[in-house]
Amino acid sequence: MILPDADGFNAAPEAASEFEFAELDGTKGHFPLASETALAISYNGINQAVMMVSPGNLEDFVLGFSLTNEIVESPADIYDIQLSAGEESHSAEVEIASRNFWELKKSRRLMAGTTGCGICGVEAIEQALPELIALTPAPLPPAALFDNLRQRISEAQEVARASGALHAALYVDAKGEILLCREDIGRHNALDKLIGALFNHHLDAASGFVVMTSRCSLELIHKAVRAKIATLVTLSAPTALTVNWARRYRLNLIHVPHRSAPRVYSPAP
Repeated sequence: MILPDADGFNAAPEAASEFEFAELDGTKGHFPLASETALAISYNGINQAVMMVSPGNLEDFVLGFSLTNEIVESPADIYDIQLSAGEESHSAEVEIASRNFWELKKSRRLMAGTTGCGICGVEAIEQALPELIALTPAPLPPAALFDNLRQRISEAQEVARASGALHAALYVDAKGEILLCREDIGRHNALDKLIGALFNHHLDAASGFVVMTSRCSLELIHKAVRAKIATLVTLSAPTALTVNWARRYRLNLIHVPHRSAPRVYSPAP
């Protein structure tokens, strides 16, 4: 059973109106397309980032983005989130604790995000390859929890089934049940939304595992470790660098191929 989404700006993304198209032989049809919006995020009145996102679960996204980009240390450091919508854009006015705001101003950079980017506005290699706090080693999930996982993920991706073009981040509990599904045009955005939802629903990220339908980029490793996710599962094969980082920071990393058994890359066999 997937936990229900909130109302308003934190509701799940919806497909846009159907668009007419023509096939090369002249046949016409209609198809719903995924929505996309520019989200401007400011902290204590100072503009910080502009990200291209799917216009849904935006409160979850702002919380997850703030945590995984180390703008705040915990949800308690966020006092208020005010969201507003324009014709093709949204804005988030976020009030954070003074100590976090002063740290942000010291290292502030304006980030312009796109769906294809991972690390945005990076000015130093140390920000691209940061030092993280290693996780406490956790046991691997039982093999039985991966039975029919791809099919269950497809059933949970309600918006993607209608419009396509969306990545998903999902939380699977210790019994193998999918409790949360967050979808977005950007894989990093989807994970930030899921991390925000985990905190909003008071779920322990380390007690289950997180699944990404996208490829595993290095920034997904950063976000997972910072959110204290014990196990990250991907439907596409990881790169050598992501495996090395997962092993270094004790993140369980599992790839689920289309027609083979799940492959554990971290911890090292």
